[in-house]
Amino acid sequence: MDSLDSPTSKTFAYPRNTVERAERSLICSPFTVGLLTTMRHQSVALNAIAQENGIKHGYTKRPLSELACDNSLDWLIQVGILRREVDGQGITDSFRLTPLGQQLIERYQSKNWPTPSWRDHLYNASIRWFRLPF
Repeated sequence: MDSLDSPTSKTFAYPRNTVERAERSLICSPFTVGLLTTMRHQSVALNAIAQENGIKHGYTKRPLSELACDNSLDWLIQVGILRREVDGQGITDSFRLTPLGQQLIERYQSKNWPTPSWRDHLYNASIRWFRLPF
C-alpha cells in the first residue's frame, strides 16, 4: 500500500492498484500538471479550464468544450483524484485535489507527466466506459 502524510499528520494508505488506476487516468486526461499544481493551493472553476481559458492558463493540452471538460473532471473525481468544492449553498462548479491527488501531484511536481502508451489509453478508456454504476 502506498501512503501519504497529510498536513494534519494523518497517514492515508491506498492500495497499489488504486494509485496505478488514478495515475493512469491522470496521464491520459487532457489536463496538465499546471492545473493540478494550482488545485493544490486553491479551487479552480470549470470556466477557467474549459474553452480557450484552459490553454491560456496552461491547464489543458487543447481547447475543451465545457461538456468534455466536465466529463473529464468527473472521471478524475470517480478515480479519487479530485473533489467538487462546496460552499455554504452547496456544490459549486469548482474543483480541488483529494489526498490521493495531492500524493500524485507531489510525484510529478515541476515535471511533465509521462506520455501514456496506447495500452494506457486503451485500458483507461475501457475502465471508464465499461465501469459499473456504483
